Amino acid sequence: MFESIKVASRGKASVLVVGQFKGEKLNTETKALDGDGSLAKATGRKDASGNLGSVVEVFDSNGFERALIVGLGSRDGFEAGDLRKAGGVVGRAIAKAQASSVDFQIMPALAKLKKADAVDAFAAGAMVGEGLGMLSWSFDSLRGSATELKPQCKLAVHSCCAKFNDGVDRGLGFAQGTNIARTLSQTPPNIATPMWIANEAKKMARKSGNMKCTIFSGKKLEDERLTGLINVGKASENQPCMIRLEYTPARGKSKKPIVLVGKTMSYDSGGLSIKVGGGMVGMKRDKDGGCGVFGAMHIIANVIKPNRPVVALLMSAENSISDEAYRPDDVLTFRNGVTVEVTNTDAEGRLVLADGLCWACEKENPEYVVDVATLTGGVVVALGSVFAGMWCDDDDVRAKLEEAADATDEALWRLPHHAKYNAMMKSPIADIVNSAPVREAHPIQGAAFLTHFVEDGVKWAHLDIAGTHALKKDNEFMCAGPSGFGARLLADLVERS
Repeated sequence: MFESIKVASRGKASVLVVGQFKGEKLNTETKALDGDGSLAKATGRKDASGNLGSVVEVFDSNGFERALIVGLGSRDGFEAGDLRKAGGVVGRAIAKAQASSVDFQIMPALAKLKKADAVDAFAAGAMVGEGLGMLSWSFDSLRGSATELKPQCKLAVHSCCAKFNDGVDRGLGFAQGTNIARTLSQTPPNIATPMWIANEAKKMARKSGNMKCTIFSGKKLEDERLTGLINVGKASENQPCMIRLEYTPARGKSKKPIVLVGKTMSYDSGGLSIKVGGGMVGMKRDKDGGCGVFGAMHIIANVIKPNRPVVALLMSAENSISDEAYRPDDVLTFRNGVTVEVTNTDAEGRLVLADGLCWACEKENPEYVVDVATLTGGVVVALGSVFAGMWCDDDDVRAKLEEAADATDEALWRLPHHAKYNAMMKSPIADIVNSAPVREAHPIQGAAFLTHFVEDGVKWAHLDIAGTHALKKDNEFMCAGPSGFGARLLADLVERS
């Protein structure tokens, strides 16, 4: 939608944006901006409903080329996150008009909200910035000579006050991290191999200046007994790797790190348990757990800069087919001594995550660990595309995750751990199987498997984002395609910790 978006401190905008609540006229504070009465007159139109996301366009209004009256929905129960959606729909209208500057005067409409629903200027600006920033994502780098690209405008954002502007900057930063995750997801597997992803991580670390990137591949994987990566990735000419990103704060270096583990399968053919029919299409997105962690680390290092260390482990491999492929019936021994009978090579994500969880517990001395993965189709059956599945038995970590989910609108729903589910994973010849021979409780099977690689006493959460990592159709501030799910959620979580 936009080539770039920046907060402006000088000049006059060409577009004015004000807010209107459902079923209401302009309030007194907004009317004060309406010297020529054109805005008040426009609210009498039938399309001026005030419904969340509605936009009424007014030309030659109050010295602006055009004004946009954006609907804020019902006053009762209004939330800051509604402004993310409002920012997105306004952005679409601005882009359609090919305008290059906008003045957001939303705060007057929020002046007399109930105390419980009050939104300050910084929070409002952040939501608008996120909506605009995520709306602006596109993936045109692989368009060739057969495509004529439409020109995009650079957008300058003005507003009511410095706090709102600061909020817009923060929102744009969160959106940038999300968009980085979306771009990584969208990049095809002939480009986004495990080592290519590793090199992108190195570039991000160097540019941020407060992150270190270490790559474990080849003999290093063997030395560290990273069994899952070795076996899942050995059929591919694109070698597997573990990418370790470490954010080091200016202060608080002595605190225990938060560790984020991402399943980063650059492509998943299913291996010898090959996906059939159209099941392989879109498997470039089996890296989306890692993409979300990647984007979160960008936000952590460049936007929130918390006073505590954060470590990311991206477990990256390509699940392919050759005479080197691991097989159903193989038994793998992991670095913590747990043995796994392979019953399905298409249940590979949990094998590489097992490496990451073992490493996190043994090597990082974590405050807590969160893993993120497109792990099971079963979670899509259970929760659809509204919620990601969450397994977390620690009350404090779970509460912070739920608060972060509410703040970012990356929704989570808790699903159970239980010894009876763990019993489903027992193997007749090894400790456990990687996939039980029944379909029942399928997403819980994945979580039950992973519990065997988390040390007692380590706080841990598992997020299965298979239903939320991509959108089938446009919403107010995102186009269909990768959602970057987890980038904003995990950054917000770290900030709360």
